Amino acid sequence: MDGSGEMCDSNKTDSADQAGANATDSVESVRRNEAGQLVVRISGRDEPVIDAKVARCFPWSVPESYISIRDADGKELAMLETLDELEAPSRELLEAELRDKVFNPKILDILEHKHEFGVTSITAITDRGEVIFQVRSRDDVRILSPTRALFRDADGNIYELPDLEALSPAARKHLRGYF
Repeated sequence: MDGSGEMCDSNKTDSADQAGANATDSVESVRRNEAGQLVVRISGRDEPVIDAKVARCFPWSVPESYISIRDADGKELAMLETLDELEAPSRELLEAELRDKVFNPKILDILEHKHEFGVTSITAITDRGEVIFQVRSRDDVRILSPTRALFRDADGNIYELPDLEALSPAARKHLRGYF
C-alpha cells in the first residue's frame, strides 16, 4: 500500500470463501437497518449483506471512484467504479458513511512546522480541529497535483492538503519543499 488509500483485493477470487459472489457483482441498493448497520443488496445473492463496510481504494486522487463493499469480516464482495452507479438514496448513504467513518481531515492552515531528529512535526488547523502530527519521511507525502497533497502521519492517518495556495504565506513557505 502506498498511503493513498485502502489496499483492495478485487482481483482475488476464491469462490469457496465468497459463497458464489465475486467483486464484479453489482450493488443493487444500500440502506440502514434498525440497528444502524449497512444492509447491501448485491446482484447474484439471495440474501442481503448485513453489517457491510465500505472503503475507498487507491488512488485517493479520485475519492468518488473505486469504493469497496465488504462483509463484516472485511472480505471484499463488490467494487463500485463510481458512486454514480447507485440510485440517489444509496449513493447519499455511502457518501455519508465514507465521510463519517474515514478520518481524513483537510488541512486549512499550518500553525507550526518543525523538523527534529529526522521527524517533521506539523501543527495544523483542519476541518476537524487543530491537530499535531508527525511525518517520518518524504515517502509519507503523496503529491496529487502542483497544489494538492496527502500526508500520512506516523500512525497511518491521512491528512489532505486540498490547496497549497489557500494557506497562509508562512504555511506555504514551510510546505513548498514537499512540492
